[in-house]
Amino acid sequence: MLQTKEITNREFIKMIEAASAFLDQNAEFINSLNVFPVPDGDTGTNMSLSLDSGLKYVNESSSTKVGELAEALAKGLLMGARGNSGVILSQIFRGFSKDVADKETLSATDLADAFAAGAQTAYKAVMKPTEGTVLTVVREAAKAARKTAAREDDIVAVMDATYKAADAALQTTPDLLPVLKQVGVVDSGGQGLTFVFQAFDDVLNGRETAQKGAHQPNPTEMDEMVDAEHHRSVQGKINPDDIVYGYCTEIMVRIGKGKQVDQKFDYDTFYDYLAKLGDSLLVVNDDEIVKVHVHTEHPGKVIAWGQEFGDLAKVKVDNMRLQQETIIEKDDEDAAKATPVATAETPAEAPETAIITIAAGQGMQTLFESLGATTVISGGQTMNPSTQDIVDAINDSHAKQAIIVPNNGNIFLAAEQAVKVVDIPAVIVHSKTISQGMTALLGFEPDHTLEENQSAMEDNLSTVKSGEVTHAIRDTQIDGFDIKKGNFMGLIDGKIAIVTDNVEEAAIQMVNKMIDDDSEIVTIIYGADTNQETAQHVEAAVEELDDELEVEVHEGDQPVYPFVISVE
Repeated sequence: MLQTKEITNREFIKMIEAASAFLDQNAEFINSLNVFPVPDGDTGTNMSLSLDSGLKYVNESSSTKVGELAEALAKGLLMGARGNSGVILSQIFRGFSKDVADKETLSATDLADAFAAGAQTAYKAVMKPTEGTVLTVVREAAKAARKTAAREDDIVAVMDATYKAADAALQTTPDLLPVLKQVGVVDSGGQGLTFVFQAFDDVLNGRETAQKGAHQPNPTEMDEMVDAEHHRSVQGKINPDDIVYGYCTEIMVRIGKGKQVDQKFDYDTFYDYLAKLGDSLLVVNDDEIVKVHVHTEHPGKVIAWGQEFGDLAKVKVDNMRLQQETIIEKDDEDAAKATPVATAETPAEAPETAIITIAAGQGMQTLFESLGATTVISGGQTMNPSTQDIVDAINDSHAKQAIIVPNNGNIFLAAEQAVKVVDIPAVIVHSKTISQGMTALLGFEPDHTLEENQSAMEDNLSTVKSGEVTHAIRDTQIDGFDIKKGNFMGLIDGKIAIVTDNVEEAAIQMVNKMIDDDSEIVTIIYGADTNQETAQHVEAAVEELDDELEVEVHEGDQPVYPFVISVE
């Protein structure tokens, strides 16, 4: 076994690079550990994007001191933190960085103490710490690190003990959190942190991490993964000249078929060559086909490489620079038509109070703006905004104060960190759903104080019942339901209440459970995966349930949920 007495800046950077790559490769696997079988499990994606941000800050630092690099990591993690899992990860390394602030290198004791400080900071960041989560994993890992460091000064031994204890604690999470045992999974956040420790351990032991244990999804998952990759890698109004790899290239190869086959397919060999040609690489395969998505400057080389393993069933190449030029031109044209130019005679007025909310879908954005939201951050269930996203929205508003309406419990911690960072007074209205968020906005009064508005808007949350219809992405048994992949589920205030094969039936049955004698208004918002005709069928059925109900139908364009329905 390798032995070492210290971690220098070189080892520390390698550890973060390896952890970032390992989380990225295993993100979909971590996502699959979501307790509910709905297509919005994003713990892995959130942790990966958060650590990517941390690595970016580390790479931008010129320091050779581990303490200063750890500070850069913590800052990057904080600003890039997405979802509760990303924020908790940021808090672990915030505590870590504070403990090593004055260190040029780390000894075994330094490393163990830093992990312990990270665990303590993470626990403090959560209002009601729950055992059987990532908190359990980091606490037990830190305990093992300190125990080992007390008897020997070998950093490799300390990291070995840290990783092994994290993995052991991870396996106990189903015993500590009954819902995990019910579904048969370990805690997703704990799994993500264990992967981080595994990558650290591999680096210090001189082992390769990048491909080890990486989850290889089925080819049928490719389209969703490609969409997510584009969301991550090409978003916003960026300069086309800043796109390093300009051709989005996708191929599908029938393994072993065709006249140009020169090699027997091996995943690692196939992947490693493509990894040198660009970024945003996804490679998935089964026994018959392999699918590739990569951003590159050499699409021809990607195509030729695929042909060495089989014939081409699909080829698609898009010039992303050209696409971005078109987007910018259209945005500029739309802005010129829709937005009056602020001049000395017509100054742009900033709102006294910015109301920042989070929702996905153009229709949702329009609905929230009609209710008084000054900024709608695009995101929510499938893409939680980062702390930086929320900070930017507040700063860009130029308001004197701000109210954040997250509409998702998984955004609360990121919102709390944003409130601490911005220079103006800001508060959070803890809406967990779109329905709660819309109802909260009805409580806003421009002439009230920030605290009065927060209180009134929070009070409104309890006046609405929230319903969401989505589909199951895997077979499972939970809350007394035997759920099959493809079933439609009706969730009432976050709990599964209906399981059926038909989306209309799921919506109707869900509303039937939501209404009572005091119900007056039912608001139906239909998403991107359904249509107005289906929504009208649901509307008619709801009116038959109770002809005194007032029923409203809106187009939300939201992903993931064909229907979002509120009852007030």
